[in-house]
Amino acid sequence: MTGGAGSRAWTWLRPAGTSGPQPAGTGAPQPAGTSAPRPAGTWLRPAGTIALLAAVSVFPMVFTNPLVTEVGVYTLIFVAAAAAWNVFSGYSGYISLGHAVFFGSGAYFVGIAGRDWHLSGSGVFALLPLAGVLAAVIAVPFGLIALRVRRHTFVVITIAIFFIFQLMAFNLSVTGGSSGVLAPSLNWQAATFNDPFYYVALAIAAATIALSWLIRGSRFGLQLLAIRDDEDRARSLGVRAMRVKLSAFVISAVPMGIAGGLWMYFTGQVLPQYGFDPAFDLVVALMAFLGGLGTISGPVLGAMLLEPLQQYLTLQFSVSYQYLYLIVYGLLFLAVIILMPRGIIPTVAEWLASRRSRRGRPGAAAGPDQRGGAGGGAATRAGAAAGEPS
Repeated sequence: MTGGAGSRAWTWLRPAGTSGPQPAGTGAPQPAGTSAPRPAGTWLRPAGTIALLAAVSVFPMVFTNPLVTEVGVYTLIFVAAAAAWNVFSGYSGYISLGHAVFFGSGAYFVGIAGRDWHLSGSGVFALLPLAGVLAAVIAVPFGLIALRVRRHTFVVITIAIFFIFQLMAFNLSVTGGSSGVLAPSLNWQAATFNDPFYYVALAIAAATIALSWLIRGSRFGLQLLAIRDDEDRARSLGVRAMRVKLSAFVISAVPMGIAGGLWMYFTGQVLPQYGFDPAFDLVVALMAFLGGLGTISGPVLGAMLLEPLQQYLTLQFSVSYQYLYLIVYGLLFLAVIILMPRGIIPTVAEWLASRRSRRGRPGAAAGPDQRGGAGGGAATRAGAAAGEPS
């Protein structure tokens, strides 16, 4: 577990009437009538969030170049996709390589429904919530099949189901086969063509991040974290693991389907090899790993770093090295796993905490809770000392 999340998860899940030693790193109990001092700079987090929202809100007004705002739209789409993927895979520890099923299904739904229902213009945006609903419906049988096994086998099953959907897109007449589906026509002004897509993508990304934040701090989120730390122990403490995992799987599918629908409308066409792209889940996973798997802001940071990089490489080397970005992503993935396995945000947070600790206590060595993975380890030690199964 990362940080103190594991300790909180096991504390919430501990059966009533049991007791155990206080998990390491939680600090000494406060005297009665006093409260813990508020960390200096706590106000910076909401202030930084407000500043970031203000900056992204005025982005199309400041950067009016359509090429720049196009990159902004794709970046926000992948921010939403990475945050949605993290809601399940980051919090539960089950790495899914099949979320492209929901992305592609949402894309095809918007294209087919817009075509058959003769929708155009802003009216197509009304189809996005339905694309999310369709993705959730697909996620139920998908999850019931895949989540019956544990982590490594789960990865294989998600890949197999993904290729089934890709083959269906290639061969079914309703999907247009290899010709794909065209998006409904648009007659917006060229100078501001990207702006509606940008703000819709911003709303989807903001809602997905807010959902991730709500889940992360809820009892449901703590159950997911407990499953990630030790699923057998979580089951012994009363967590209905299958129900919790399936719920998170379905929840994460909704914004993924919505993002796919917006991507299709903005791109103008969906083809089977792009709607159901095997590289999609690898890219989204890399974004989460780079920023910090299982954190709220990590996937956001990863998407904001990698998607503009991909767009730049695609534009610069679109003819000679069309798939150069995949090579760069592969090398970057290896570098992250080897050199910075916890991601940017947890690593930087750990470094800052260690630095503050050294300043406050000269010569003090960093304890287990500052080296990463201490939350779950401390919880396991506390549970073992209390006589709980581990």
